[in-house]
Amino acid sequence: MSEHTIKATGRNVEGKGASRRLRRAASIPAIIYGGKNPPQAIQLDHEKIWLASQHEWFYSSILSLELDGKTQDVLLRDMQRHPFKQIIMHLDFQRVDANQAIRVAVPLHFLNEDKSPAGKAADVVVTHELNEVEVSCLPKDLPEFIEIDLSALTVGDIVHLSELKLPKGVEIPELKLGKEHDVAVVIAKHGKEEVEEVTDAPEAEVPAAKVAKKDEDKK
Repeated sequence: MSEHTIKATGRNVEGKGASRRLRRAASIPAIIYGGKNPPQAIQLDHEKIWLASQHEWFYSSILSLELDGKTQDVLLRDMQRHPFKQIIMHLDFQRVDANQAIRVAVPLHFLNEDKSPAGKAADVVVTHELNEVEVSCLPKDLPEFIEIDLSALTVGDIVHLSELKLPKGVEIPELKLGKEHDVAVVIAKHGKEEVEEVTDAPEAEVPAAKVAKKDEDKK
């Protein structure tokens, strides 16, 4: 099912102390949960996972996790990073059942924006309101990303969630909640808006009490 494989080994010792020792040894403590099997503590090589984490697919694709000679399909569900160091502190993986629908946030890829009338116009700003969208589908139908062709985008156009072209078997659960959830994904509008000229405001009148006080101060 998956083209992306990561390797892990089981771990029997848990707790904060054990996790710190793993990190000092350049490993990442992690857990696998879900499905019919109980949660299982594992560890992964930090360098290899760090390299994998630089790619989109690591966050939105089914991963084949090799553990103790067996392979199981999983999704990354949570990643804890160090506040300022380039260190992954912990990972959570969820087991995937081939017969059960999953919900995953999938990246959006915007194509041909620079070739569109809006993209070529100097005074038009094209904004991407969303960079990813949550979809629901069977694991076999999960796309790594969804493409949006903007080649025909003109000023004033708005691309809504319902206009995205989805692969077969894929749907957006948000759209089932009502029309108000059909939010904008891309907006093309003029960057320079006309500003009304502001006339000079009349000079404010000074209260008589303040005038009297100033006269007294001069004396």
